[in-house]
Formats: sequence, structure tokens, C-alpha cells
Amino acid sequence: MSIKHLIILLVLGAFISISPVLESKTQSNENSLIISSFQEMSESLATIEKNSLLPVSSLFISNPDNPSIKVIITAYSSSPWQTDSTPFVTAAGTEVRDGIIANNLLAFGTKVKIPELYGNKIFIVEDRMHYTKGYYHVDIWFPSYDQALNFGAKTTYIEILES
Repeated sequence: MSIKHLIILLVLGAFISISPVLESKTQSNENSLIISSFQEMSESLATIEKNSLLPVSSLFISNPDNPSIKVIITAYSSSPWQTDSTPFVTAAGTEVRDGIIANNLLAFGTKVKIPELYGNKIFIVEDRMHYTKGYYHVDIWFPSYDQALNFGAKTTYIEILES
């Protein structure tokens, strides 16, 4: 997906995120028609991958070439009680390894940087999280439970690179 397409989705997503507020404050047919049209367009444009949507209500763009998103970052390891019955296989069907992250917002294969924590190291989205974690949560894979636990939870920005 190109940056141009991402920005179009960002604009549509931002409007969609306020549409319930607009709809509740006014019941005019004109506003409802506008909201309905944008919702239909966003549904057709926002699908990036069969299991990934791009709801962008809290997206922050610092640089059009590398959009940044404010996220909560935690960590996980290959423990069956943290994942599923195949703890060493990602949702994308690859084997876990250094640099793999789980996220529900971005498409598989999307490359990101976490500059405040890891400088220029590139991470790749190849796993998913439980849906209750939402879209603005990133899990970094670690080889051991202790390493994941010691990482803790942090709030920072990720830079989205071309996928």
C-alpha cells in the first residue's frame, strides 16, 4: 500500500470516527446522507487485508513519507498460555524470530521502526493480538518469558515504513 493510499484512508477514517458524534447531535437528512456516503467509501477503501482494517481515529502523522502512530508497546514470548497451541508460528504462518511484532491495525509484512526505543531497527508485522487489545497496541516478540516480562509496557510512536 502506498503512502498516498494510506493518507486517503487516514482522512476518511478521521471523518468516520466523528460520524457517530455528528449523527447523535443532529438528525438532519443531509448530515445522515453525508455520513452514510463516507461510511460506505471507508468500508470499501479501508480493507487492507482480509483480517486487517485501518481505523485511524487517533493517528498522528509527523512526516507524510513515514506516518507515525502513538501506540502502547508490550512484549510476548512463545508460551502456549500467551499465544495458542502453536506458539512458535505467527498468524502470518511464519516462524517467530527477532524483529517480529504483533498488531491488529497494520497488514502482515508492514515494516515499522520504534525509534525512541530501538533507533533504526526494523520490525515486521507478522502476528496478531487478541481483539480486545485494539488497534493501537504493539507486542514485540522475545525469546523468553522473563525478557518479555522485563520489557514491561511503554507508550511511544512507531514509524510505518512501506510494506
